[in-house]
Amino acid sequence: MRNYLMILLLALVGTTTAFAQKSKPAPVKAQQETSDPAAKAVLEKMRKKYEAYSTLEADFTLDIEVPQQPKQTQKGNLVQQGDKYRLKFNDRTMVSDGKSVWLHVPKNKEVQINGVEDDEGEGGISSPRRISLKAYAWKDYVYAITNEYSEGGKLLQQIEFKPTTKGSDYSKVRLTLDKKTLEIISIKSFGKDGSRYNLTVNKLTPNKAVAASTFTFAKSECPGCKFEDLRVD
Repeated sequence: MRNYLMILLLALVGTTTAFAQKSKPAPVKAQQETSDPAAKAVLEKMRKKYEAYSTLEADFTLDIEVPQQPKQTQKGNLVQQGDKYRLKFNDRTMVSDGKSVWLHVPKNKEVQINGVEDDEGEGGISSPRRISLKAYAWKDYVYAITNEYSEGGKLLQQIEFKPTTKGSDYSKVRLTLDKKTLEIISIKSFGKDGSRYNLTVNKLTPNKAVAASTFTFAKSECPGCKFEDLRVD
């Protein structure tokens, strides 16, 4: 689930340099390229727009295509306020109050609780905002505006990201946004193994009033669940 969540969370907070999981350690660089200044300007405006929201709620669909397997379509919802968030994705719920992270897996009747710092390790998920800031500093991708077209009465713009390291799992990632509003329409990642992950933002609601209880996972939400506290004091 980590790959999907990385794409999702980075997308919804307006990351400007990478929308896929950071490549595995492989310092061998391909031919040096530079990013398109026009694309950088667009992405910077988009980042500022998203970061200015006091809260953000997004409904999304993730289409997963893996060679020789049936196409999967999964739906989810993200509510975010700064470092706090509640993410419902497929059959899981992940909640954070900025200090702790609750992961609810219904089929296991279990809720795991980690500290935010503990959850940032290999295989963990940090807050959307922290992931965004980390990704903003990555130098493993170059990007450029590749296409503009009209659809549904909107002028859409596409920016493609290409990894500069040979060890990346992705050949490219394509961001589609509304050129006028700078809202994200979709993000599609192209795996070197032929897999495709296409995230579509169905509805985006900024600055919505959100109850504080949204960002904690209460025992009443899963009365029969085992709560396993893995936080390190």
